[in-house]
Amino acid sequence: MQTVIITGASRGIGRDIARACAAKGMAVIATYRTGKDEAQALVRQIAEDGGEAAALYLDVARSDTFAAFRDEVRSLLADRWGAGALGALVNNAGEGGFEPIETFSEKAFDALYRVHLKGPFFLTQALLPLFAHGGSIVNIGSATTRVASVGVAPYAAFKGGLETLTRYMAKEFGPRGIRVNTVAPGAVHTGLAGGIPAEFVTMVERETAHARVGEVEDISGVVAALLGPEMAWVNAQRIEVSGGYFI
Repeated sequence: MQTVIITGASRGIGRDIARACAAKGMAVIATYRTGKDEAQALVRQIAEDGGEAAALYLDVARSDTFAAFRDEVRSLLADRWGAGALGALVNNAGEGGFEPIETFSEKAFDALYRVHLKGPFFLTQALLPLFAHGGSIVNIGSATTRVASVGVAPYAAFKGGLETLTRYMAKEFGPRGIRVNTVAPGAVHTGLAGGIPAEFVTMVERETAHARVGEVEDISGVVAALLGPEMAWVNAQRIEVSGGYFI
């Protein structure tokens, strides 16, 4: 049974990715920071649906905790599933915000950097010794790296860095058969940072071929498919899932 860690899985896109992966027969390790009750409810729901899941605490902004998290994962893999190796990782956890460059604070900038770029870099590094040959990593990017919108510059900049990092990870991890890809959602209803401003929703609907904002299920199936053997020759790619945003 393939095991997959999904960061930030207590809500939004991460939660639906966890459900989609479990439905494909993967054993899910769902991480949470503040949503412990939601993560545990997700584990129960997956179990009720016949799947396998566990929830672990992880703050992706705290790279100093990653070694201990890796040890916790190693023990869970062995004790719960008799597995000696990790099969996949989805770097999904994130936070957002809408504010122009002119007023964006250094504190908020650093917080986004730790979550969206530094965290995925060092978490992947920490977990690399656990990976099986032929594993898979999906980094969750953003359509904002392709189309500029006022108010999301730092977020988009770090997602752009993560997309570049994807290609370098694919290059360096290739000898171990580990694939690394980016899935870049467009605007999605997730509740992130209190939701999407109404004027932004109007613009997305106007400029998207499907004329709507995305839903979490539009993204989760793509991620789960990328982790599977049918996508074994897809590597170092950025796959935008946005319904045709600004084409």
